[in-house]
Amino acid sequence: MCLVMKLQGMRPHRFRRTALDNPSITRVSSGDSAQNSTTGGLDPQISRFYKKPARDRSRLQSSFEMFKCAFVVCGLLAVAAAASSGGRIAGGIDAREGQFPYQVSLRDQRQNHFCGGAILNARWIITAASCAQGKVAADIMAMVGSKSLSRGGSYHQVDRIVVHPNFAEEQLLNDVSVMRVRSPIVMNPDTMAVMMANYYTSIAYGALVSGWGRRGIDQPQFPDWLQYVPTTIITNTECEARFESPYNNRITDAVLCSSSPEGQGICLGDAGGPLVHSGQLQGIVSWGIPCGMGYPDVYARVSVHRAWALVHTMI
Repeated sequence: MCLVMKLQGMRPHRFRRTALDNPSITRVSSGDSAQNSTTGGLDPQISRFYKKPARDRSRLQSSFEMFKCAFVVCGLLAVAAAASSGGRIAGGIDAREGQFPYQVSLRDQRQNHFCGGAILNARWIITAASCAQGKVAADIMAMVGSKSLSRGGSYHQVDRIVVHPNFAEEQLLNDVSVMRVRSPIVMNPDTMAVMMANYYTSIAYGALVSGWGRRGIDQPQFPDWLQYVPTTIITNTECEARFESPYNNRITDAVLCSSSPEGQGICLGDAGGPLVHSGQLQGIVSWGIPCGMGYPDVYARVSVHRAWALVHTMI
């Protein structure tokens, strides 16, 4: 999660999610595929993300001009994560021992964290479909059972990836996938499965999103310790109203949105991570605007995809 970066002394303008350190990296956890790796998935309309008053727009535009090569539309949360070891949820709080036992860190072959996930059972985890782009099972390890990226936990080789058949890469619709691990995950107080929500949530207070994403666009290192942010699930109507075309068209019944105070939110490295409310998995981190600028974060809605996930993950 990330702490907000102030640009030119201006009041932060909520844009959630990620910065690109290496434009040649193949996209691993954003909505872009390997074919877009040379551009890093930068959106040419990056300065048109949000509805803001005209007086704020000009200031935002000038700041974007300075940093536009670093910003990515947030389904790209982990685009550069495999190349840079750094990140934390914006404005995040250190997780306590025993919290978030379902949390997963997805690692590349060099053991670099690039995405989050959640344990469904002893053999399956759930994450974003964008986290599987440009990857094969042999590329991915899943670390479970530790709040630290560098210490403890157990490592499991992924041996199968199932991406939602209706995943739309450009719009990041149905951004959900499940991954099977070769060796069973042993459950204990620090490693537990999470229950998928089976009901539609319109509004809810006190939801928790967790991950090792960046603290800010200007902070290239992921935090070693798991972070979380309390957030509010908002209606899709409100969420849609806070985005400008074409991004408002991505807000469908298959997604869920949350809103956090300015200074808190999702960032590079958080893609695929869990949003939980009342002990049930409500969302999978999908996209947003980097990082912690107060605009909604968008998730794949788990209740909509639950039946599909169960078909593939029932042991």
